[in-house]
Amino acid sequence: MTNSEGTETLLLQVPWDWLRHQSFLRSPFFPVFFSLSVYLSCCLPYVCLDLLCSRLTLVHRFKIQPQSEVTWAMAWRCLRKILHNHVCFIFPLSVVHWYWRPVFAPALAPEMLSIVKDVLACLLLFDMQYFLWHLLHHKVPWLYHVFHKEHHIYTATFSLMTENTSVWEMLSLAFFTGLNPALLDCHPLTEMLFFITNMYLSVEAHSGYEFPWSPHGLVPFGLYGGARHHDLHHLKFKVNYAPYFTHWDRLFGTLKKARRKLRKTLKRP
Repeated sequence: MTNSEGTETLLLQVPWDWLRHQSFLRSPFFPVFFSLSVYLSCCLPYVCLDLLCSRLTLVHRFKIQPQSEVTWAMAWRCLRKILHNHVCFIFPLSVVHWYWRPVFAPALAPEMLSIVKDVLACLLLFDMQYFLWHLLHHKVPWLYHVFHKEHHIYTATFSLMTENTSVWEMLSLAFFTGLNPALLDCHPLTEMLFFITNMYLSVEAHSGYEFPWSPHGLVPFGLYGGARHHDLHHLKFKVNYAPYFTHWDRLFGTLKKARRKLRKTLKRP
């Protein structure tokens, strides 16, 4: 083992040793607490930007639909929905999962390169799964109206609407998120990091803001869509079905590149 490999292992092993010995990790309450904490933490910066947007030109210039406004009523509606879904559905399911499949915490931490590869593989799998699910729920009218329309109540994106979904959609996405690490036999630490990464990218795609440092600017050749790409889906409905990457929309002919400025007020369809 080289010095760099030993240092990498030590850096991951120390926090993993601390984490795996924490009793809350094995609690049936942990999945709900973890999910809500990650989601609200990802949303909080954008919620603050929404509050400042009408006052600061510097913030307003990065808003994708600058004439749109996020009200307290809209934010509370979405927050109430996510709290209801977590308490009434995620928690009971997590208890059942905890009972049938107790948390397993191996002694060794994963290697850094393994984490990066597995998280990327999980993201690519999730991107394919949700693209097909999403396309189907737009092409079949009754699926859209019964299960997916709830997520399209607003035509301009903002962070708290990320999980403003029907129960069926929430459970479908939770199933994909839990399935992919299991299929790839990922380390529990990798699974947690995938969940955090997936949640951040989802919230960022719904944030309603495009900054120079946004993730789509870090991926070359237009392979990653980003917030403006997904905002256009909520505005036009029949384009840009993939949550993150653009290759599936290219293959299916549903890719539409967003203009630099969208002048559309926030409204209900």
